[in-house]
Amino acid sequence: MSNLGNVFTSKRKALIAYVTVGYPDIEATLAVVPLLAGSGCDIIELGIPFSDPLADGITIQNASHRALQNGVTVQKCLDIAGQVSKKVRTPLVFMTYYNPVLNFGLDSFCDNCHKSGITGLIVPDLPPEEGGELETQAGRTGIDLIYLLAPNSTNDRIKVVAARSRGFIYLVSLTGVTGARSSLAVNLGEFVKRVRNEARQPLCVGFGIATPEQAVQVARLADGVIIGSKIIQLMETDPSLKSTESFVKDVRKALDS
Repeated sequence: MSNLGNVFTSKRKALIAYVTVGYPDIEATLAVVPLLAGSGCDIIELGIPFSDPLADGITIQNASHRALQNGVTVQKCLDIAGQVSKKVRTPLVFMTYYNPVLNFGLDSFCDNCHKSGITGLIVPDLPPEEGGELETQAGRTGIDLIYLLAPNSTNDRIKVVAARSRGFIYLVSLTGVTGARSSLAVNLGEFVKRVRNEARQPLCVGFGIATPEQAVQVARLADGVIIGSKIIQLMETDPSLKSTESFVKDVRKALDS
């Protein structure tokens, strides 16, 4: 079983939170990760800021821009991951784009991820057809490379991802970019069912989940719920992180009930 696969051995639905490293500042990242772990998150995604985040909506785009202005680099993200991994037992996953990883060097990046306590990688702009080299380096260091599927993914693409993704499969709830939304896509259940017919990995749904009620709707279909933009918004409006803590606890309670 993969490192992340252990998260899904219990009957409870996985709650996965996303934060951009260095937003609104490095101190906030160092504070929010233990808070998320203590509030019931099962996996925490650490977003490496990138200047051209094609899959992200305005909230995470702005967070990435701010983090880059703060001087956050790939190396700083590795350093921060190393610090927080000593404080929490919750698995940490990097969410990044391929260009920063390629520039760092695939073998060096994976080696440093392993040393920093990272157990998984999500690379939205890396299709499985081009992921072989990173898969090799990630596998060598015991890191799960997680692929994404969208509602418009073909059955052939679903089969390829089902054969290659490790840890879990990231299901994008809609065709579009990240961002909190007022309602879920109407065809989400059909999409999850299509993937479930081919895949044996846990299925986790992200993009657009912004309320405990939406999280429960998703959990009825999938094995895990991924929330990012809503958490970023709460961190922005309430630097004390009390609103973030309260929201995550509410989602955890809703999922468990």
